[in-house]
Amino acid sequence: KFISINRLYRERLLFLGQDVDSEISNQLIGLMVYLSIESETKDLYLFINSPGGWVIPGIAIYDTMQFVRPDVQTVCMGLAASMASFILVGGKITK
Repeated sequence: KFISINRLYRERLLFLGQDVDSEISNQLIGLMVYLSIESETKDLYLFINSPGGWVIPGIAIYDTMQFVRPDVQTVCMGLAASMASFILVGGKITK
C-alpha cells in the first residue's frame, strides 16, 4: 500500500534518511517552519537514519529545531552518526 509523503507531513512526521547536505537541510527547515506556523502546540517528529554529513547544513537543522515553538522529538531508526547524531540529541526527550 502506497503512503503519500504529504500525508506523513500532515501528521507532522519528518525524515532524515540520507547524508546531511544543503538540499535536505533546506527541505527540513522549510517543513519545520511551515508546520510550526500551522500549529505551535503539536509536536513534530524527526526520524533519523543517516551517516551524517556536512556541518553547516546540520547546524542549520539543529538551530531550526531549537527555534520553532513545537517540540521536535527525534527518533533514531538505524544509524545516526556524525552530524546526524548532533541533530538527534538536539530533539526533545520522547514524552
